[in-house]
Amino acid sequence: MPKKYHLFEVYGIELEYMLVSNSNLKIHPIVDQLLTLKNGELTSDLENGSIAWSNELVAHVVELKTNGPTANLRDLPEEFHKNIMEINSILAPLQTKLLPTAAHPFMNPQTETQLWKHSYSEVYALYNRIFNCKGHGWSNVQSTHINLPFFDDAEFEKLHAAIRLILPLIPGLCASSPILDGKLTGFKDARLEYYKTNQQEIPEMTGMVIPEAVFNQKDYFDAIFEPIKNAIRPRDTENILDHHFLNSRGAIARFDRNAIEIRLMDIQECPKADVALCSLLVATLKALVNGQFCDLKTQKSWHEKELLEILNKCIKDGDAAEMTNMDFLAVFGISEAMNANKLWTSIFAEVEQYMDDSFIPVVTQILEQGTLASRIEKALTPTATEANIALVYEQLAQCLQDNTLFLP
Repeated sequence: MPKKYHLFEVYGIELEYMLVSNSNLKIHPIVDQLLTLKNGELTSDLENGSIAWSNELVAHVVELKTNGPTANLRDLPEEFHKNIMEINSILAPLQTKLLPTAAHPFMNPQTETQLWKHSYSEVYALYNRIFNCKGHGWSNVQSTHINLPFFDDAEFEKLHAAIRLILPLIPGLCASSPILDGKLTGFKDARLEYYKTNQQEIPEMTGMVIPEAVFNQKDYFDAIFEPIKNAIRPRDTENILDHHFLNSRGAIARFDRNAIEIRLMDIQECPKADVALCSLLVATLKALVNGQFCDLKTQKSWHEKELLEILNKCIKDGDAAEMTNMDFLAVFGISEAMNANKLWTSIFAEVEQYMDDSFIPVVTQILEQGTLASRIEKALTPTATEANIALVYEQLAQCLQDNTLFLP
């Protein structure tokens, strides 16, 4: 049984990156070679001090994650960066490197997708049989996940209520996927636009992305896990899929390890940006849990349908999304309509007291310059030609190697 922690006592952060060719940025599905070169033999995951490496559904994506729960966010940007530099040095002889952002700008998932063929491959193969994972929402996605602990039902209630409220605003802060198939999509967060519908064959799995208003373990099982298990049973005849694994909402309760995993963050250009934005989200959740913005009853009263409307605006327009639901704005003490960037700026001013000083200038700069999606679009003005896109993503790969923000 994993050790149980109290609210905000520890954190788990996961970052996903693409492997691409040095010469033309095409995806390189060789994560198995990377792990073999590092470990001496093939393994699906390995520990490298404070950071662990593992494979994902597709063979060109590697995940770096905190090696167990950590109480120290401050040192994580440097710890992740050291591992990124090590991976790039291992990949260099293979003419390959890591690429950040939540979607590859040129990948054709129909022709280029290769699933992981080693451990857990029977799970991935079943997923592919049910959903056809050769699509942008499956094989061309990289995200940042935050895992936050709860000790019991009382803590779960507070944490889940706060997370549900903040989920719709995440693309307004973290969108980094404006380009698919070599062109601007019109969505700042194209990854999430696909994410919403990539499991429509079994709608019980994703629901409305925003989890239902349930605030204890029993109600969660009744409202979310049981419908998922009933829906998947005819297709999972060998009973190999776990309901925790199948729940694809934007935040998922992991009662097997007493944590909630937030999954709506597009990955940024470097760990410095990712961990700083994670710190802002954690600080906002702390403020909500502490009743700084509004009480628990108010937080619990929001229906997922209302929150989804706000999420859809942020998926489309990112930091420029117009926030016009006055009841929602009132939750954060705001009485006039404003865009998502101004709302986050207002929230940041209220919650920075909960953040380590090292993250303050990073978040300040991101809020001043806009989401990574907006900065990518700005860098492509006036024309988003394939050559210009390639140039920008080469710069983003360098930002990852150097752990620096992308500022066009």
